[in-house]
Amino acid sequence: MKIPIIKHLVNFVEANDEDYIHETIEVLESLADVPTLKDEELEVIGELISNLYGAIEVNKEITSGVEKKDALNGFMKRVLGSIN
Repeated sequence: MKIPIIKHLVNFVEANDEDYIHETIEVLESLADVPTLKDEELEVIGELISNLYGAIEVNKEITSGVEKKDALNGFMKRVLGSIN
């Protein structure tokens, strides 16, 4: 996951609607089922899906009253904590 991408997606959600993100996830998940995709292509699709889900999580925190910067930092700390 990359914080600049998640931040950009959160800004997109704020300017538009979270439904676009959910629909994009559905499209990418459908594309991941194509049997002729190479491993590298699947990795890119997976990374995009992860960033999209990350943006949804950060947006939920923002809508509950957490400052954007704190929501982004908190999310990344949770992600890094789950990796370790």
